[in-house]
Amino acid sequence: MNPELGRTAPSRWHRSLAWLGGILVTYLVIAYVILPLGWRTDEKKHLHFSDVERITLAANGIPGDPINLALVGSKEDVILGMTRAGWVPADPITFDSSLRIAVDSVFRKPDPEAPVSALYLFGRKQDLAFEKPIGNSPRQRHHVRYWLWNREEDGRPVWFGSATLDERVGLSHTTGQITHHIGPDVDAERDLVAQDLQKAGWVQKLEWKDHFHPQLEGRNGGGDLWKTDGRLEIVYLKPPTP
Repeated sequence: MNPELGRTAPSRWHRSLAWLGGILVTYLVIAYVILPLGWRTDEKKHLHFSDVERITLAANGIPGDPINLALVGSKEDVILGMTRAGWVPADPITFDSSLRIAVDSVFRKPDPEAPVSALYLFGRKQDLAFEKPIGNSPRQRHHVRYWLWNREEDGRPVWFGSATLDERVGLSHTTGQITHHIGPDVDAERDLVAQDLQKAGWVQKLEWKDHFHPQLEGRNGGGDLWKTDGRLEIVYLKPPTP
């Protein structure tokens, strides 16, 4: 037997094993280190909302108004930003506040802190609510409700909002109860909140979540039509300077 041939065959076998081993190691590094790291980095840059409901619910479980806005910031950032932007915290619903808004609507008296009805997201009613009066009567007003999410973005709380325009007071088309009827253009209300926060100097940056709403129109619990382009506007609030 030629001793040179005996040394060549194992050498080729070793090289083949080394080549296959290199491919295997490369695959393991890419599949289990690089790609997962890339996904985690991407998730830090872009919020994912697969577990967020797109539509709020009324107390009786029927659909409410759509979610169209998200704020990133602390509770203090939200309250300060909204008030500096010209929005007023809404009163909680009590017998006195309900009576007051009814009287003010009839006599067209201004009520900038008129109560906002409860809608539910994440199994609870809104955590914060703000309104922006129109004219001298609470019949018409811009308003937005916010719910705190149980996840954070870059270590900051996330608040999902439903911004709508109360066009008039009337009877619900579904229950016959006295209610505010909203305008259909919920995107305009979403944009109004963001624009007011920008004018107040309270916005760090804006992002959009396209195709957030697969359903581009619907009706809320009062039977009011709403329409959207399907996008969620994400407003990163600028923390107040010390």
